[in-house]
Amino acid sequence: MTNTSDALPDEPGPSKSGGNRKQIIAGGLTLLILIVVFGVVFPQFADYSEAWTAIQAMSTAALVALVAAMVINIVIYVGPYPAALPGLAFWPAFVVRQTSFMISNTIPAGGAFGLGVQYSMLGSYEFGPAATSATIGITSVWNMFVTLTLPVLAVIGLILTSEPATAAIIVAGIGVVAVGVMVVGFALVLRSESTARRMGELGGRIVGWFLGLIHRDADLALGDALVSFRSSTVDVISVRWAPITAANVLQQLVQFSILYLAVVGIQGGTSDPITLVEAFAAFAFARLATFIPIPPGGLGTVDAAMTALLTAFGMASSDALAAVLVWRALSYFPQVFLGIGTFVYWRRRQSRRTLQAG
Repeated sequence: MTNTSDALPDEPGPSKSGGNRKQIIAGGLTLLILIVVFGVVFPQFADYSEAWTAIQAMSTAALVALVAAMVINIVIYVGPYPAALPGLAFWPAFVVRQTSFMISNTIPAGGAFGLGVQYSMLGSYEFGPAATSATIGITSVWNMFVTLTLPVLAVIGLILTSEPATAAIIVAGIGVVAVGVMVVGFALVLRSESTARRMGELGGRIVGWFLGLIHRDADLALGDALVSFRSSTVDVISVRWAPITAANVLQQLVQFSILYLAVVGIQGGTSDPITLVEAFAAFAFARLATFIPIPPGGLGTVDAAMTALLTAFGMASSDALAAVLVWRALSYFPQVFLGIGTFVYWRRRQSRRTLQAG
C-alpha cells in the first residue's frame, strides 16, 4: 500500500485553461437553473409563504423524527465505502465520503475534482491505487444500478396498490427489461476478461456510431477500459456483493425516509393525500435527474421534479414544495457543512504528518 502527499493531484497543464472555462460555463448554467427553478418555476404554482407556514405547523414529534432521520442518513451514507473496501474504518470512510459529497454536490462539474481528492485521501489512509480505484468504481456502478432500479420498483408498487394504468404497466415492463439487461451485462463483464473485452469493443463501436451521426470522432478504447475495471473489481465484488448492495440500497432508502417523514409531517397523516408508495415513486423518479451533471447534486432539477410529482399525486402544491424544501435542507446542507469540516480536518492532518516526517 502506498501513501500520497497532502497535495491534491495537479491537472495537466495544457488543459488547465480549458478546464477553467468549463468550470465557469458550468457555474453559469448552474446559477441560471437555480434562478429559473426557485425564482420562476416554483412561484408559478406554489407559494413560498404558504410552504413556510406548513413547515412551521409540523408537530414536535415530526420534527424530532426528521432530525433523527437526518442523523441516520449522515451515518448510513458512509456505508458503501467500508462495504467495498475491507479494512477501511468508519472515521476515515466518514472523512472521505463527507468531503466527496461536499465537492461533488457544490462545485459545478466537480466530479473529476472530487475523484482526485478521494484518491489522495484514501492514499493517505494507506490504501493503494488499485484498492482505491476498485472502491470508487464499484460504489459508482452500484449507485447507478440502485438509482435506475428504484423507479421500476416504484411503478410495480403503484400497480399493486392502485388500479394499474396501461402506461404504468408498459413503463414497469420496459424498466424490468432494462435493469435485467444491465445486470446480465455486468455479470458477463465479471465472468471473464475476454468477454469483458468483447463487450467493451461492442460498446465502443455503438458509441462511435452515434458520435459519427454528429460528425464527432473519438478513440474510446472501451475494451481495454472494461478489462481494467474488471481486473480491479472482480475479486471484491465476488466476495462482497451482498454488503455492497445492501449499503447502497439502504443509503437511498434512508434518504427517502426524510422526504416521507416531511410529507407525513406536513399533511398530518400517512395516507391522505399522499401514500407511502406515491411518495416513493416521486422520490425514485426525481432522483433520475441526478444523472444530469449540471447542476451539482441535481440541485434544483431534482427539487422541481419531486415537487411536480408530489403535486401530480394529489398533494397541494405549496405542501409539496414545503416537503421538498425540508428534504433538501436535511439531506443536502448538513453534509455540505460536514464536508467542509472533514476536508479542513484532513488537510490539517496531512500538514502535521508532513511536518513530523520532515
